[in-house]
Amino acid sequence: MKASTFFTPEQQETIIRAIAEAEHATSGEIRVHIETSCKVNVLDEAAWLFRKVGMHKTADRNGVLIYLALKERNFAIIGDSGINAVVPPGFWDAIRDHMQQKFSEGLYADGLADGVRMAGEKLREHFPRSKDDVNELTDAISFDNNETGS
Repeated sequence: MKASTFFTPEQQETIIRAIAEAEHATSGEIRVHIETSCKVNVLDEAAWLFRKVGMHKTADRNGVLIYLALKERNFAIIGDSGINAVVPPGFWDAIRDHMQQKFSEGLYADGLADGVRMAGEKLREHFPRSKDDVNELTDAISFDNNETGS
């Protein structure tokens, strides 16, 4: 199982479309990263990757990273300080639980797309898109070794 081929091209497009749709009404940035395997704590790896790809550099500190480690069947959701300051307690847990339910049904692409949409709704509520907003980060899924999907 390889991260870049785990999802079909159609499933990858579903996830990318969910990112684009979620970001359409917000200044927030959402990224999805998929690893074949994660040899360390998944939350630590997600936090490291969050900084590596510059998600902490968004203007409003409102980036969200969804990180999935396939072999370990584990994932993490990281929100930057701007979004974390305004979401209610348990918000990320609700997204995690919803995604976990989808994953347990084998619906990985749907689970990721739903998680992206749920984060996007909250971003839109607190960080509406301005007329001069620019997409600060790519919507493409990233994979092991910075491999980029379509």
